[in-house]
Amino acid sequence: MNLPNAITVSRLFLTAGFIIFVAWESTWGHLTALILFIIAAASDFLDGWLARKLNLVTPLGKLLDPLADKILVCSAFVFLTAMELCPVWITALIIGREFLVTGLRQIAIEAGQVLAADNLGKWKTGFQLTYLISGMVWLTLGTMDSLGPFLGFFRWLTTPWGEGAWLMPISLFLAVALTVISGWHYLWSSRYLLRGS
Repeated sequence: MNLPNAITVSRLFLTAGFIIFVAWESTWGHLTALILFIIAAASDFLDGWLARKLNLVTPLGKLLDPLADKILVCSAFVFLTAMELCPVWITALIIGREFLVTGLRQIAIEAGQVLAADNLGKWKTGFQLTYLISGMVWLTLGTMDSLGPFLGFFRWLTTPWGEGAWLMPISLFLAVALTVISGWHYLWSSRYLLRGS
């Protein structure tokens, strides 16, 4: 197993750790989960960059990389939905889009074609990660008894609703919009495959 693939596999273990620690209703549990999530999200960019830089793109990496990404992001959305920070329909929409794209890619592979990722998908992921990290920062700081000016700023910055809230609502709105647009783009790009032509 080469280095990029090893990093991808490690992201699956980091995601498992995130799921375990995020269930702990404590400052240390949420803080550990937040750190694991940030490391896992950063590894997503690192393994792809290394694979292209070192010419180590493999079929295993093409399979595991998007799978690990989807598990990480979807598990975080499910958690924030359970914490009432994300509407159920948005989480369902995002997970449904991931199933859709995975299915379309499988159809393309069987037809001997490649359904490449587009820039819309990358921007979508960026806004999703911004929203998810902001939500976890909000929850983590909410478990602390006292906040100084530095942590208080981040508590204000990640306010999910009400007066002064902007980072989470805007990133969620853009993530949802790009989820719909990129999902439609994949459907439109695959229209001939779906018709069997």
